[in-house]
Amino acid sequence: MNGSALRLPVSAGTSAEARVAGYDWQAIAGELDGFGCAILPALLSADQCRALAALYPDEGHFRSRVVMARHGFGRGEYRYFSYPLPDPVEALRTAIYPHLAGLADRWNARMGIDQRYPADHAAYLARCREAGQVRPTPLLLRYGPGDHNCLHQDIYGELVFPIQIAVLLSEPGEDFTGGEFVLTEQRPRMQSRVEVVPLRRGDAVAFAVHHRPVQGTRGTYRVTMRHGVSRLRSGERHTLGIIFHDAP
Repeated sequence: MNGSALRLPVSAGTSAEARVAGYDWQAIAGELDGFGCAILPALLSADQCRALAALYPDEGHFRSRVVMARHGFGRGEYRYFSYPLPDPVEALRTAIYPHLAGLADRWNARMGIDQRYPADHAAYLARCREAGQVRPTPLLLRYGPGDHNCLHQDIYGELVFPIQIAVLLSEPGEDFTGGEFVLTEQRPRMQSRVEVVPLRRGDAVAFAVHHRPVQGTRGTYRVTMRHGVSRLRSGERHTLGIIFHDAP
């Protein structure tokens, strides 16, 4: 991925809308089309990252806690936020979605999927509620030494928005070592491709949830995407996950 193709956002003190608008979304769409992922550098400041990570022990912000080892998901744990979401999470979810909805429509059209997406996130959440998907899906993840997240897809119900966001809240080499964000792409009748995404604290990665279209010699075909986190060697790693569809 060519991170230099993206404009740095405006200062962290401005609104989420202004910060998100500072990116070159055409370049981001090109990265997502070409590789299934794109980096949004410096989406959050170091102070914002620390403040979000500090929410983890406070059960009042969350609807559930998942210990990965109990379910065969890996090692580590995560908590799903409850509604109302913390202001920074709600603001980012609302601001980023419109920049991805058009690309999501184009992907579905290329893959022969009928679903299309409204231009604003509130309208999409209303559609989720009509389908019985009412539980919020943004989450905080925490990893310690030896922890990892197995390759997976964040699919919770019938309605699935095909792109999601992860924001690294900890500093590699300072707060933790290891723990790289990893994507795999399973192509029909071909060996799988692996993408390791280099992130610093405050960087976000946008990536395909489950499928993306690829142009082949005989037309467009779907590839299956999965994501995970490699083994943490030392320290502690926190991540904010922003998923745009809600869960049943």
